[in-house]
Amino acid sequence: MEKTIHIYHTNDLHSHFENWPRIARFLKEKRELHESAGEFVFAFDIGDHVDRAHPLTEGTLGTFNIELLNSSRFDAAAIGNNEGITMPREALNALYEQARFPVVCANLFEKNGERRPDWVVPHTFFQAGSTTIAVTSATAQYTAFYELLDWCVTLPIDELKKQIAMLKRRADIVIVLSHLGMYDDEKLAEETEADIILGGHTHHTFHEGKEVNGTLMAAAGKYGYFTGHVEVDIDKAGRIAAKRARVYETNRSLTPPPDEKKQQALFEEKGKQALSVPVVRLQKELWCDWFKPSPLPQMLTEALTEWCRADCSFLNAGVVLGNLPAGDITKYDLHKLLPHPINPCLIELTGAELAEVIRQTCDEKWPHLQIKGLGFRGSVMGRFVYDRIEIDKPNIFINGEPIDIKRTYKVATLDMFTYGHYFVELHRASSKRYFMPEFLRDIMEWKLLQL
Repeated sequence: MEKTIHIYHTNDLHSHFENWPRIARFLKEKRELHESAGEFVFAFDIGDHVDRAHPLTEGTLGTFNIELLNSSRFDAAAIGNNEGITMPREALNALYEQARFPVVCANLFEKNGERRPDWVVPHTFFQAGSTTIAVTSATAQYTAFYELLDWCVTLPIDELKKQIAMLKRRADIVIVLSHLGMYDDEKLAEETEADIILGGHTHHTFHEGKEVNGTLMAAAGKYGYFTGHVEVDIDKAGRIAAKRARVYETNRSLTPPPDEKKQQALFEEKGKQALSVPVVRLQKELWCDWFKPSPLPQMLTEALTEWCRADCSFLNAGVVLGNLPAGDITKYDLHKLLPHPINPCLIELTGAELAEVIRQTCDEKWPHLQIKGLGFRGSVMGRFVYDRIEIDKPNIFINGEPIDIKRTYKVATLDMFTYGHYFVELHRASSKRYFMPEFLRDIMEWKLLQL
C-alpha cells in the first residue's frame, strides 16, 4: 500500500448547531493528525446544512452556516433541498458568495435550463499526491418547487451518469456527494462505476458503510448526530486497494471543546439579535392551545384564506408553537412561534373530495399524533382548525352554504398535507399552487399588521 486518503463527511445538519462545536473540534484534530503524518484528508458536506428553523440561519439567510463550513476547512459542499427550495432566489444566489470551497451540483440550472448558476459547478477535482480525485453531486428533484423560484432542476440520476462516465476517464477516484436519498443512491451504485457515494437526504446511517456493485456507500444520519469517515487505500500502481467506512457518534465519541456551552448559547443569542426587528405591538396576549379552540391558530387559518384567496382553509393547531404576549413582537418571536419551512398551498377540490378530507380531519387520532418531517418542526398534530368551514355532523357548510359535492372549491392549507402521508385527496389533486418563498410566519406577520 502506498497511501491512505481520509474523507470526512457530514450531511443533513439542519442547523442543529448544538452539535457543531464537537464536530468542528473533531475535524480540526483529525486534519492536523493526518497532515502531520503526511496523509491526505478531505471534508465534504452533503447538503441540508442549512435549516431556517434555527433563528441564526433565518437571521443570516444561511450565511452563518457557510461561515462554519469555511472555518472547518470543508473542501466541497452539495446542495440539499433546504438550501435549494427554502431560500428565496436572491438569497440562494447570495448564500455561497463567501464560500471558500466549490459548491457542486450537476442538476441545478437557471430557469431556461441552458446553464448553471455562476456559483455552482457540476464537478471538481482534487489531488492527493499523484492520485486524482473527482467529485460530482446532485440534489433531489423537487421540480415544481424549483420552478416556482425560477430554477430548473433536471433528472439527478441521468446527470450523474453522464458526469461519472466522463470523470472515470479523467480521475483515479470518483466520489458522488448525493443529496438524493438511500434508494436512489443504491440505484446509482448499481448502474454506474462510482467508487464512493456519500449520501444524505433520507437521514440514513451506514455505521460501517454499504457496498453495492463495488461502490462504497456511506452516510451519517442527521442533525450532526454522527460524522462519517471513509478511508481509501491506494496501492503502488495508483489503484484503489481497499475502501472502508465508519461513523463517529457525536455525543459518545467526539470530545467537547472547553467552551462548548458558551458556543451553544452564543448561537442562540446571535440568532435572537439577528431577528430583533420589531414587527407589531399587541394590545393583548394571543394564545394557542393544541387541543381546544384558541385565537392564534384561528387567526393563522383566516390569514391563509385571505392570502391564498381561497374559499376556505384548514390547518392543524400543532403548527403554532406558543403564545404571543401583549407588547412589542419581533421577528424572533414569530420565528419561535412558527419555525417551520412550510409554505401555504391552494388546492382545487370537488365538494365530494373536500367533504371527505374534512371528515378525515375530524378523526380522534389526530390531536395527540406525533409527527416528524415534511418541514414540520413541532411535536404533535393538534386539533384541526377551520375558516369558512362549519361542521354540524353529518352536515358540512362552506361559507354558510351546504357543501355542493359537484362544485370545485379552492382550499388553502399547508404544503405538508399534499405529500401523500395524510390525505390522499390532497395528494392526488391535479391543481395545486404552492406560495413561495413565503412561510407561515410571513403570513402571520402580514395578518398581525392588519390588526
